[in-house]
Amino acid sequence: QVRLLESGGGLGQAGGSLRLSCTASGTFEKIYAMAWCRQAPGRKRELVATVTSGGATKYAASVKGRFTISRDNTKNTTYLDMNQLTPEDSAVYYCLTSKRPTALDYGLTYTWEFDEYDTWGQGTQVTVSS
Repeated sequence: QVRLLESGGGLGQAGGSLRLSCTASGTFEKIYAMAWCRQAPGRKRELVATVTSGGATKYAASVKGRFTISRDNTKNTTYLDMNQLTPEDSAVYYCLTSKRPTALDYGLTYTWEFDEYDTWGQGTQVTVSS
């Protein structure tokens, strides 16, 4: 089993920045893709960003150019650097990982699905004030 622990959530200011971290622990053979999604009240849950073990990334259009996902494989940790924050970025952010290759791990970018990820963290709240 993989346990994911997110941190770094809290209150941010519009136009400001915030960094989220997610560290995986437990028993697992390998983590392929690591990702972030978010859930806001009244909004559909959306995948925000993904990074493969090889460093390939994919972003939602709503955050592309503002957010950056990265990972440190030696620490089993992924980071989401959020910049140019807006109140619309307020949500619970979840860390997701896959113990199997995802489409992005194969270099395919035309598909991006929640069901590619098998482990979820408990989430961390991000609130952006205007």
